[in-house]
Amino acid sequence: MASGLVRNGAKRFMSTAAAPASSVPAGARSGWWEAVQPAARDPILGVTEAFLADSDPKKVNVGVGAYRNDEGKPVVLECVRKAEQIIAGKQNMEYLPMGGLVKFNDLSVKLAYGDTAPVLEEKRVAAVQTLSGTGACRLFADFQKRFKPDSRIYIPVPTWANHHNIWRDARVEAHTFRYYKPSTRGLDFEGLMEDLKKAPEGSFVLLHACAHNPTGVDPTADQWKEMSQLFKSNGLFPFFDMAYQGFASGDTVRDAQAIRIFMEDGHQLACAQSFAKNMGLYGQRVGCLSVVCDNSQQAVNVKSQLQQIARPMYSNPPLHGAQIVTTVLSDPELKEQWYKEVKVMADRIIGMREALKSNLEKLGSSLPWKHITEQIGMFCYSGLTEDQVDRLTKEFHIYMTRNGRISMAGVTTGNVEYLANAIHEVTK
Repeated sequence: MASGLVRNGAKRFMSTAAAPASSVPAGARSGWWEAVQPAARDPILGVTEAFLADSDPKKVNVGVGAYRNDEGKPVVLECVRKAEQIIAGKQNMEYLPMGGLVKFNDLSVKLAYGDTAPVLEEKRVAAVQTLSGTGACRLFADFQKRFKPDSRIYIPVPTWANHHNIWRDARVEAHTFRYYKPSTRGLDFEGLMEDLKKAPEGSFVLLHACAHNPTGVDPTADQWKEMSQLFKSNGLFPFFDMAYQGFASGDTVRDAQAIRIFMEDGHQLACAQSFAKNMGLYGQRVGCLSVVCDNSQQAVNVKSQLQQIARPMYSNPPLHGAQIVTTVLSDPELKEQWYKEVKVMADRIIGMREALKSNLEKLGSSLPWKHITEQIGMFCYSGLTEDQVDRLTKEFHIYMTRNGRISMAGVTTGNVEYLANAIHEVTK
């Protein structure tokens, strides 16, 4: 009912009917916000609203970008619950420094670059705590604009929609490069390399470290190596957005292989980390931005400037989520438990990919579905058209974004057969 009221209220707000009588006192200045129009609805949040308003018992939501267990319920990891118990009543509520919790930053970069990475031993990495991965991206975009004001950012097509918003609002000149090939439902590596070869020296390039969102298509190790050589020869700066370390394959080292390959080739780079997916800390907004520099003094300088950018933006990051991550990663038993739990999440997603593909093939579909299991991570770029997605919603009460992106976290043993049948019907 509440969702219906929200939608009806939105319709009234956007109506061309006369506005209600104003209570502004006579003679007071009015009209400050007359030019403000309703913002476009977020496509993902709109899917969730429509799902919640649907009363059909068979409804399925495969639009949400958050992990669910096989009963379709949100999950709090046991290692996180234990960390909360350790923290409870033992910490104060003081402000963190502008750069965040120092121990959290140290543990985060070890997870990204490796415990014994030379750049860490040489203190060449500037790291600050951020408001999850989104905040890390935005902080770096502003840093890029401030210190490389004439540079460009190259963004893959497609990508997480918010990437475009972030660099646009930071007023960085944005360009795109080919990434996904619809005909193969895989990586357009030739197109990618061709486009990036044309990027001017000094350009920044946004790369998904693993589990590309929304396609689930990642380069192979050999392709990452070839990309690394191109970046080196053409003077391109790699910016890695790593939102799914551990969640993609179940192995945190494997999921960081792209970053390790670039590091071995001697690149300076930057990395945005998020602990939303891999620790289930969605609402805690805990992330880290790290920048690899030439030397330790440069790292000190860069960190100081990142903190200065953060100061007028949000002053300092939140405490609790950083304490949870720090407790888990610094306690050997909790860390080992986290490794096991994140693998359970990854394996469930992988299992649902196999089940969806198997069910579609059993139905006798004439279409190839191998891309479902070849892709990795939370999302499957199904290849469904907008019309087919609309039919799924209208006829079968299945909700997803209109680009055909299926959140595999919403697929369960209880609904996978129904989902496969519906997809088969609309793709005949």
